[in-house]
Amino acid sequence: TTSSTTSTTATTTKTKPATTTKTTTTKSSTTKTTKSSTTKTTKTSTTKTTKTTTTKSSTTKTTTSKTTTTTPSIPTGAYKLSDSFVGPSWLDGFDHIAIEDPTHGRVNYTDQAFALAQNLTFVSKDTIVMRADYWTTLDPAGPGRNSVRIQSKKKYTTHVLVLDTRHMPQGCATWPAFWTTLTDNWPANGEIDIIEGVNDVSPNQSALHTTSNCTMSATTMTQTGNLVSTDCNWEVNYNSGCGVQVDKSLSYGPDFNAAGGGWYAMERTSTYINIWFWSRNDPAVPGEVKNGSGAISPANWGAPYANYVNDSCDFDTHFGPENVIINLTLCGDWAGNEYIYPSTCPQTCVDHVNNDPASFQGAYWDIASLRVYE
Repeated sequence: TTSSTTSTTATTTKTKPATTTKTTTTKSSTTKTTKSSTTKTTKTSTTKTTKTTTTKSSTTKTTTSKTTTTTPSIPTGAYKLSDSFVGPSWLDGFDHIAIEDPTHGRVNYTDQAFALAQNLTFVSKDTIVMRADYWTTLDPAGPGRNSVRIQSKKKYTTHVLVLDTRHMPQGCATWPAFWTTLTDNWPANGEIDIIEGVNDVSPNQSALHTTSNCTMSATTMTQTGNLVSTDCNWEVNYNSGCGVQVDKSLSYGPDFNAAGGGWYAMERTSTYINIWFWSRNDPAVPGEVKNGSGAISPANWGAPYANYVNDSCDFDTHFGPENVIINLTLCGDWAGNEYIYPSTCPQTCVDHVNNDPASFQGAYWDIASLRVYE
């Protein structure tokens, strides 16, 4: 799998290969102790010549008061929640990027106001839906099918992303992606593809895309997935990157959706990049992932399906601060490649997009949450 990005200031080409094996921790322990010890002693002795009267009055009053107030305990973990995107907060934390598709897809990316007005983007208390238009027959000489590409306002370096997704876009010609990069400095800042695929072909395949001198070897990667390409350099092998396929079923497309979706998580450090997947009913999903905990410890999650290491790739020089991007394009350099577009799909890829709007009713993201931990 591959993604790439083009901006006005930098040219980014995501060209796919011709093969498809494709809290702030506020630990506030406030102990307030008031220890008040008061001893009051009165001793009176009176002596007369004829009569001696001795009055000894000794009164000792000691009061000790100890009051302890402690805030409720907060979960501890290697990472603490820094950003949580649920429902309407997506509209504040992400921008709709209305650009010409850098992968040459048959889409027209729209701004937020248009996307909301046309119901291409919909938010509720615990949901964001982002979709392609499925009601318009296109003029072959006009713009592509309306769709959505969003990008986080913030950039991240060392962090963990946990995406809870109920549904991903499906159907012939679809090319959805959940990934991170810095579009203004691609490929120098690197790219991490977490979810990406085309034309409903399973399983999901993650990948890194970098400049030269960054390679991976299965002998140094402790993972459950399958390494299918070893050179991360975007200039090699049609920018396929160093790809790892998920070893679990239900990881992509219609099968993922039929199972109710699931969770993808990515941990990025200066020495490794790990990616996990759990289907909705997977008994192995960690409770802190499933429940959206305020603190997480990925070291306790078991082996990832992708374990990219820095043995033959200096992550400090190949990766920089990156935005989070979620998008849906149609056809383009990968999904529309004549050697990739399935013979079981109708027409050519572009003709299908132009002429068959109803086929794209399933081409949507339905996301419960994205949580970022740092």
